Amino acid sequence: MHVMPLLLLIAGCAVVAGAARRTPVPPPLLLVTVGLAVSYVPGVPEYTLDPDVVLPLLLPPLLYTAATDSSYLDLRASIRPVALLSVGYVLFATLVVGWAAYLIVPDLPLTAALVLGAVVAPPDAVAATAVARRVGLPSRLTTILQGESLVNDATAITAFKVALAAAVGEGATWAGGIGEFLVAALGGIGIGLLLMVPIHWLRTHLKEALLQNSLSLLIPFFAYAVAEQVHASGVLAVVVVALYLGHRSWQVDFATRLQEEAVWKMVAFILESAVFALIGLQLPIVLKGLGEYEGARAVWYAVALFLVVVGARFVWVYPATYLPRMLSRRIREREENPTWKGPFIVGWAGMRGVVSLAIAFSIPPTMHGGEDFPGLNLILFLTFTTVIGTLVVQGLTLPPLIGMLKLPGRDAQAETLAEANAQAQASRAAERHLDELLEDERNALPPPLAERLRSVLERRRNAVWERLGSVNPVTGETVDDTYRRLAREMISAEREVFVKLRDARYIDDEMLRTLLRRLDLEEAAAYRESAT
Repeated sequence: MHVMPLLLLIAGCAVVAGAARRTPVPPPLLLVTVGLAVSYVPGVPEYTLDPDVVLPLLLPPLLYTAATDSSYLDLRASIRPVALLSVGYVLFATLVVGWAAYLIVPDLPLTAALVLGAVVAPPDAVAATAVARRVGLPSRLTTILQGESLVNDATAITAFKVALAAAVGEGATWAGGIGEFLVAALGGIGIGLLLMVPIHWLRTHLKEALLQNSLSLLIPFFAYAVAEQVHASGVLAVVVVALYLGHRSWQVDFATRLQEEAVWKMVAFILESAVFALIGLQLPIVLKGLGEYEGARAVWYAVALFLVVVGARFVWVYPATYLPRMLSRRIREREENPTWKGPFIVGWAGMRGVVSLAIAFSIPPTMHGGEDFPGLNLILFLTFTTVIGTLVVQGLTLPPLIGMLKLPGRDAQAETLAEANAQAQASRAAERHLDELLEDERNALPPPLAERLRSVLERRRNAVWERLGSVNPVTGETVDDTYRRLAREMISAEREVFVKLRDARYIDDEMLRTLLRRLDLEEAAAYRESAT
């Protein structure tokens, strides 16, 4: 791809994603819709999803940022439903959707139909995370969907390789397929376990935030490439490393964390926006070679396959939710009995995405004997319609569906109370440590400065409790909200003076940047506290 089309794509995606934040429509859906519309505008370049770009260059950073934002402890607590969805459901969907496609489409060989089943089996990590963030799902459901989307690509890619080997005549067997899956899964996890400790050690021993964040940008690509080099799952290697680094991010210095958060938010924003726009832009490409399948017949196949994909997920989700409870007394004792609503939302939240399209575009056009791959253009078309159908139909209806079912959301009051108690314990520990430090004559401070340290602790401790208390009837602010707002107003006044002094040549630009950075850090601290 030339530079100008790439720049236009990124700029256009940023504009649309930014505009979507001002509308009730989730950004992924607006990006896909705009991509569909723009794909037929005269003069728009043809953007082809190259699997050699999407899988090694787009998938690792998206998985990395999703995994570092996930909770290792929450995922460990939900390991059973996550495994049943990310492994069991993907294999089940591969077989069910493949068999249905074989029955629905005349002359489509079963091996080619199973390739299609593996392609559309995995719900997309980007779509699931983006929609879950926007609609505010209960925390356990969000954890399950995020955990599923982090791992299911590895299952689907392995299932695809096995089905493709059978379709092109490489003689795949069930035993060989199971062996390949185990090698890929265990190898990917093993590579991740081998890499995570030395990478974390390197992160904590680099002294400059810029070097640490440069390393952070390389980590997902490095983990993915190492695993794929030994025919293991690059997806699982990235996820394992990211979960470990995210769990231990507190051991990295504050400057690195601040920069890293900003850098990865920007990277995720650009890549997620580009991914959804690229999905819509594929329409002319997948329609180009339909040939004999054009018209009402192709539409019928698409609708039928969409219904099978949606229905198969419900067929798996409900037994996977209730059967383990029926078979295990320990599960019944440890976990609350789920209502039908939670599994229904999990079943409806199975949006497909760019990984399915990238895998589909990696199908070779010819087989070992030189014959054309059977139904390739139809497989691309059905993959595209399934992705668009799930994103639009399920993505648009998921927020109102959650509202109609009245799912219990996060308990903001309980979370604030827990935060206040945690802050109180931390402040008391810090105050005791400060007393110990001040007893040492090497740490002698004038009383006003020592009192300032105590007042900072007290303000942090009181800020969370005030969110539980009364607010100003005029402004709606708590006392601490007002304090922070006034502090930022004062900082703004200081900033204006510094700029005027620079303009008057009383100070130079270098000194101005030093003074402004000091104010920026103070304002960032106030902003971050008010955003919590």
